[in-house]
Amino acid sequence: MNQFYKNLALWIIIAFILLALFSMLNQPVEAPKIVYSEFMEQVEKGEIKEVKIQGDKATGEYNQGGTFETYIPTEDPELLKLLREKGVRTVVVPPEKANWYMNVLISWFPLVLLLGIWIFFMRQMQAGGGKALSFGKSKARLVGDKKNQTTFKDVAGADEAKEELHEIIEFLKEPQKFSKLGGKIPKGVLLIGPPGTGKTLLARAIAGEASVPFFNISGSDFVEMFVGVGASRVRDLFEQGKKNSPCIIFIDEIDAVGRHRGAGLGGGHDEREQTLNQLLVEMDGFENNDGVILIAATNRPDVLDPALLRPGRFDRQVVVSRPDIKGREGILKVHTSQVPLDDDVILKTIARGTPGFTGADLANLVNEAALLAARAEKKMVTMIDFEDAKDKVLMGVERRSMVITEKEKRNTAYHEAGHTLVAYLLPGTDPLHKVTIIPRGQALGVTMQLPEDDKHTYPKKYLVNNLAIMMGGRVAEEICLNEITTGAGNDIERATETARKMVCEWGMSEKMGPLTYGTKEEQIFLGRDFASQKNFSDETAKLIDLEVKALVVGGYNKAKEILTANREMLEKISMALLEHETLNLKEITEIIDGKPPESDDDETPKEELAEGVTHSKKKGTKKPKSLDDSEDLLGGKSMPDPSPA
Repeated sequence: MNQFYKNLALWIIIAFILLALFSMLNQPVEAPKIVYSEFMEQVEKGEIKEVKIQGDKATGEYNQGGTFETYIPTEDPELLKLLREKGVRTVVVPPEKANWYMNVLISWFPLVLLLGIWIFFMRQMQAGGGKALSFGKSKARLVGDKKNQTTFKDVAGADEAKEELHEIIEFLKEPQKFSKLGGKIPKGVLLIGPPGTGKTLLARAIAGEASVPFFNISGSDFVEMFVGVGASRVRDLFEQGKKNSPCIIFIDEIDAVGRHRGAGLGGGHDEREQTLNQLLVEMDGFENNDGVILIAATNRPDVLDPALLRPGRFDRQVVVSRPDIKGREGILKVHTSQVPLDDDVILKTIARGTPGFTGADLANLVNEAALLAARAEKKMVTMIDFEDAKDKVLMGVERRSMVITEKEKRNTAYHEAGHTLVAYLLPGTDPLHKVTIIPRGQALGVTMQLPEDDKHTYPKKYLVNNLAIMMGGRVAEEICLNEITTGAGNDIERATETARKMVCEWGMSEKMGPLTYGTKEEQIFLGRDFASQKNFSDETAKLIDLEVKALVVGGYNKAKEILTANREMLEKISMALLEHETLNLKEITEIIDGKPPESDDDETPKEELAEGVTHSKKKGTKKPKSLDDSEDLLGGKSMPDPSPA
């Protein structure tokens, strides 16, 4: 309150200064005033050139220059006679009409201005959480639209999370059902999961299902440039919640204010930490917040402060993971409910062919398929539209207009043929799905593999074989073209990264043993990529480099052995790619068996619609923008991350 009065006094002083400046700058330039007797003497001496008479006021100009002003009697016949005798130019104008409203405005304007400022500040103080200009007022929005509400029927692929959240809604509706057994309502629920898995959608479903007030706010809405605003908004948010108890408060992206304390570059006591401290006190402090349930969502639970995650604050942590095949089928049913589908569309097949897709990915897939069907002026969306949409989402749009020389096209064909043949002949790898040398996105060519099912862990043999597959493109260039290009740059980068993870994180090196080398300490402002800490000696680092090199070179040698022994098959696949540009698994099998492909259609059987491992010949060595730490822009997993889910 003292701060408020200080601010009010400051604004009043500023208003007075502005008024004074306004008055000073707008004062008219007044002529020198003389008495009437002096005026008559000057007329008799012939010093006056012109006189303007307006009521009892007279202004004029001297012969030698300069002006004057005086007041005269309203009835003085001698004055006009004298002016005529002396030859003074005389102008008579009617007197001014009194503008009483202007006089009132000028007289009362300062008082009205100050009164308005006072009323404004008083209202802001009452409605703004004690801060002028409502800086401290919470920006939480009360969800109340009953027309387009989301319910649990609109959420699929997250059955366990729905069950946990549905229990909270039941607790709010029937508290006696749980309280009679001694149960207490959870104070907080934290939704954890990768981007696109439906955390915010679940919150919207809670708002639609619960018959209690639902406040929605983002973590970034708390902290701004003004000191103390974040903490004030937290207080105001919970005050609103208490007034509307029982209620639910949803904070999206809570990691914006809930990160570890004591990691700021400017010291430990910064604005974000004050906001977090206030949030901790409101969730579980001296005052009770019975009936106020806090639900938050984040995809970075590793950076949250431990005090925020303890029981009593966030009692439950609900993991919203990527959906399995059953969940993906349910999500597709939700998103295709308003889309006319052809009889050949089998959602289960599409679900089986999209492992790793999140709910947002599947929504985008359905939307792209509908757009492609509309572009082709179809009345219904077909299975081919879904496959084309999947290729577009994963690999990018076909760039058939891109000018590529015959030599570069030939290089791309041999490069992709090398990936294809190694992937086909090596056991224990994902089956091939499609290979193309049509430029898509940033890639000049793409080889896709078809995962048979969802994978959460990967054996060492699978990873070693994938190293050989990634090296297949470079080896094919060396064998068939007797030169190497920059097209294998991305393959080499991903192979090296995978080999280093095998040695340093997954303990898959016999020489280094089952140990983890290097720890990660995440910094608030630096991000995860700058936070690795070397906790091993230089000699160990040298051994790690040798082991990483041995794994990559081992994959290279394995690919070279396979392609050298099957040079004829490599040539056949390359020629077929140059002729047909795109080959599916059936056509690749026919070529290897000695049968030429029957057609150059880019159609793939519906049963093979899937996402898979991709190996691409890149234009230059620029790495494409990644979808995730282990996902490639070209589609699927460029090298799946074998860490457990």
